[in-house]
Amino acid sequence: MQPDPATLTGNWSYPTAIRFGVGRVRELAAACRALGMKRPLLVTDPGLASLPMLRETVTSNERDGLPTGVFSEVRSNPVLANVLAGVAAFRGGRHDGVIAFGGGSALDCAKAIAFMIPQTRPIWDFEDVSDWWTRATVEGIAPIVAVPTTAGTGSEVGRAAVVTDETTHVKKIIFHPKMLPGIVLADPALLVGLSSRLTAATGMDALAHNLEAYCAPFHHPIADGIALEGMRLGKEWLPAAVKDGRDLVARAYTLCAAHMGAAAFQKGLGAIHSLSHPLGAVLDTHHGLTNGVFMPYVLVFNRSAISEKMERVARYLGLAKPTFEGVLEWVLQLREEIGIPHTARELGMREEHLDRFAEMAAVDPTASSNPAPVGVPELRAMYQAALEGHLG
Repeated sequence: MQPDPATLTGNWSYPTAIRFGVGRVRELAAACRALGMKRPLLVTDPGLASLPMLRETVTSNERDGLPTGVFSEVRSNPVLANVLAGVAAFRGGRHDGVIAFGGGSALDCAKAIAFMIPQTRPIWDFEDVSDWWTRATVEGIAPIVAVPTTAGTGSEVGRAAVVTDETTHVKKIIFHPKMLPGIVLADPALLVGLSSRLTAATGMDALAHNLEAYCAPFHHPIADGIALEGMRLGKEWLPAAVKDGRDLVARAYTLCAAHMGAAAFQKGLGAIHSLSHPLGAVLDTHHGLTNGVFMPYVLVFNRSAISEKMERVARYLGLAKPTFEGVLEWVLQLREEIGIPHTARELGMREEHLDRFAEMAAVDPTASSNPAPVGVPELRAMYQAALEGHLG
């Protein structure tokens, strides 16, 4: 029997403070004050900025005596110019905290803005390489309250932001522990207006995070357990959320799956993301949709390294075939059911991109944690397979 959505509520402290449940967005002003904010800057994307949801949120804050500015110059794949413009808006408005409101792009940009407020070095000096994060000036990093409106990246519970370097067309991961929002307001009702297309794409992003984290070749049993349950929630509830966006139970569980994917992938990601990042940076494709397209091709490539793990996944998910083939068939069926394209050609990729994208993917930081070693030849072969729709 389906639970009452009113029972799906809680206050969680892993990996940060999460106030979960329908209607929790009404606690926004209190959450801001709990982090010491008196004049926050709300960072969102242009689409959300024009919606009644956003205007009502700002009005509610102001009624509660919390004047709130709005910055919405955020691209679907954020670039440095977006971050710098946000920093200027923060300083110009004398703001003292950031509300990250929206999907993964808005959340990433908001976190990067909050992080860059006191920095004197360029943002690329804080790429997630070695201990580069220790270069940062910590005092003055703005506090963050995150309000996700999609169930995909899980950026609301992450310590990093992805920003595209427009000079090189490369997506870079900027990392610092202080980028983790202090409070998350996870309100499933905010996802009700999300289209079925975006619900499907963001849901595949969450699935990719959980799946790749589970497959990453490192010892992290805690992440493995989270990732398994995240995959199960995606299997059980993503099709329902795509079919009926008003289903608050489905929205709640897919939002949980997104949180879980982001918590789990501290263990590592893999070639799904390595292949996706160049398309996002150069072709401006939706990240979750791109992950969904590449997922089965990477599974097939990694088969020899992950077969035993896939048997465990299949058993946990209750698949008819407790095998690698069972997992692959489920992924293909899920993609077809929710409308994910089968080939990279449908994302705008062409043969002329093969060499360049393979070189970019090989140096992407997620490539090093793929369960089977990958370099330019292997990644090019996967791109070729995805262009042709050939799974071997």
